[in-house]
Amino acid sequence: MKRTAFAIGTLFACANAWAVTPGTHWDYSGDVGPENWAKLTPEFHSCAGQNQSPVNLDGFIEAELAPLELDYRAGASEVANNGHTVQVAYEPGSTLSLDGKTFQLIQFHFHMPSENQIKGQSYPLEGHLVHADESGNLAVLALMFKEGERNTVLASLWNAPPAVGKKQPVSPSINVRDMLPAELDYYRFNGSLTTPPCSEGVRWLVLKQPIVASHAQIEALTQAVGHANNRPLQPVNARIILQ
Repeated sequence: MKRTAFAIGTLFACANAWAVTPGTHWDYSGDVGPENWAKLTPEFHSCAGQNQSPVNLDGFIEAELAPLELDYRAGASEVANNGHTVQVAYEPGSTLSLDGKTFQLIQFHFHMPSENQIKGQSYPLEGHLVHADESGNLAVLALMFKEGERNTVLASLWNAPPAVGKKQPVSPSINVRDMLPAELDYYRFNGSLTTPPCSEGVRWLVLKQPIVASHAQIEALTQAVGHANNRPLQPVNARIILQ
């Protein structure tokens, strides 16, 4: 995929916007919690929008969704804990093809417990694989974890997640495709970033088939961040959820 300097900058801007918004402190509780995000700064006004994420996925509309076209390579390079999530940076070269566009995987991160729900069911862990195209449009592939056996990919990413403000390399580099389920059937809806600035227009693809991680692995992620980091469910409003 041909990428201009502008496109490269856009990709990094999108990644950073998802992870940390400099200058305005926000969190998951208290006066800077989700119910007040839109009031903290004009840059967060979208947090009060009509097409926000996460949602409870239900009331599905049947559709012929195209099979996911993933071309992932080993690219997980660094794990960082920014106090909001544990995030894994991904090197260029892994892509998702969707709607005639090519979206590059730029990072993935975790929420404990899950942000989205499926038919009212919450999961103890949700992974978000964040992609951006050359214009900065975002697509998120969401992956649910249920409690079970030890997850070998998570174990390969770290012996223990880094503490808040710390980062560590991933060596050897990991292919996140190895963490995904065999079946890639998914739900689809239009939504937003689930953290400030809550920008809308994000393509959400939520895999139907969950995978497993051990109780110890899920608890280690929660303890590393220091608190639950799931935004409350947002109204679906006029949106449709496809399956």
